[in-house]
Amino acid sequence: MQAKDRVHFIDISPRSWEHPADKAALDALRAVPGLDLLIQKLFGATTERSLRLLQLASSVRVSETQFAELHTMYREACRVLNVGKMPELYVANNPFLNASAIGFDRPFIVLNSSTVEGLKPDQLMFILGHELGHVLSGHALYKTLLAVLMRLLTFAVYVPLGAAPLMAIIMALLEWDRKSELTADRAGLLVLQDTMGAYGSQMQLAGGTGIEKMNINEFFVQAAEYEAGENIVDSLYKMINLAFTTHPFPVLRVVELKKWVDSGMYAGILNGEYKRRGGEDKQGSVFDSFREAGKQYRDDFASSADPLMKIFAGAADAAEGAADRGREFFESLFKNRRSNGAAEGGDNSGSSEKS
Repeated sequence: MQAKDRVHFIDISPRSWEHPADKAALDALRAVPGLDLLIQKLFGATTERSLRLLQLASSVRVSETQFAELHTMYREACRVLNVGKMPELYVANNPFLNASAIGFDRPFIVLNSSTVEGLKPDQLMFILGHELGHVLSGHALYKTLLAVLMRLLTFAVYVPLGAAPLMAIIMALLEWDRKSELTADRAGLLVLQDTMGAYGSQMQLAGGTGIEKMNINEFFVQAAEYEAGENIVDSLYKMINLAFTTHPFPVLRVVELKKWVDSGMYAGILNGEYKRRGGEDKQGSVFDSFREAGKQYRDDFASSADPLMKIFAGAADAAEGAADRGREFFESLFKNRRSNGAAEGGDNSGSSEKS
């Protein structure tokens, strides 16, 4: 797609495309008083600065005179998502197809040289949009937290029962991390604005070779076979294989992206139906975010052909009912407390007037 034909999203908020589970986890983490500031203070001036200096020393910074064609594409990607200040972009000598977004005070993006050489322009646009999605949602902040906790786990195993609570936190963060990749895939599609090109980009990341040698329809057939499985044993193997990964498997990512497209949300954003920065993008209640995420999980379970997921679908329905009842209880409790407080205040006010 030519730049002149691409829709540019004025003042679009990343909450417009964030996956519900990603959004819920971000809202919960942001609700912890001082957590963002703590991570920024601990790692912003140390780890982030060190990594940027490493890129300055060992990679090539993209500009109008360095990788000029890539720079033009990157500038267009930033315009599409209405990025105010372009994060620095580097190309690093590395034989693996990969890219990463790093930092939160002064974020930057690194593309491996094999990614630049091995992908066609449309696929590169998808990757650039994907990494910008990470930057705009602030994922690097909590990815840093996850990396630190993973390192702490190495030492926690030597403390009796020390690893168990840490492991629970890490597993929850890993689940969020995988969902953050689905969010970034949506940003990649919004930049590319070509569904088949986005699906093909996922397939090439899996196959690692020229897109012309592969067939996207066969890849979807492969994805359906993986998703269905033959029995619950297969389901358990899939869960074990996925447990400690930071990225969903490519077949899962391509299916999730297609589900988002089929839901009509992608078309809605193209038509201007999205949250704007500054007002519509304000964080809602954590309760509401988790309820939306729970609905997404329930829908995923219900639509899955996986035997174990069908069992989870019933459990998810029961859990949602319990969550609704719990929320109603707490809302009524707080409402009663406010009413009682107002009544007591009224009595005190009346007695002071009489005296």
